[in-house]
Amino acid sequence: MKYNQNFDVDSVLDILRGVNEKYQEGSPEDEALRIAAVALFYVRETQKLDEYREFFRAFYTPAIDYIVVSQAFATRAEADEWLASGKATEGERVRIAGEGFRVIPERKGTGLRFLRTPLPEELMKKYPPDSE
Repeated sequence: MKYNQNFDVDSVLDILRGVNEKYQEGSPEDEALRIAAVALFYVRETQKLDEYREFFRAFYTPAIDYIVVSQAFATRAEADEWLASGKATEGERVRIAGEGFRVIPERKGTGLRFLRTPLPEELMKKYPPDSE
């Protein structure tokens, strides 16, 4: 399920208020709902709502949607040529002949190399989620 990172704060606070009315004042549920409402209010009042929206988006974004492949190569030779060209940056994710790799620094010396790092779709194929 995807969540709306551009939620309306006032609507959420109204919903929390409505839910809270169903619980006795001082109950654990009352306390939890008040804490959630005040935390959201604090985020808005301290003008950190945009930062929270990004955190919220990242928190609920599945890895399969979050990881971005910057380059795709049919062969390892093509990938090595690109790496040697100096266009790669550390941390980039690439696909080489259908397999995922991350660009990392060389162990000794300067330069970059590829580290085999399966992409989420590869892992999903190898370890499918339980259907139950």
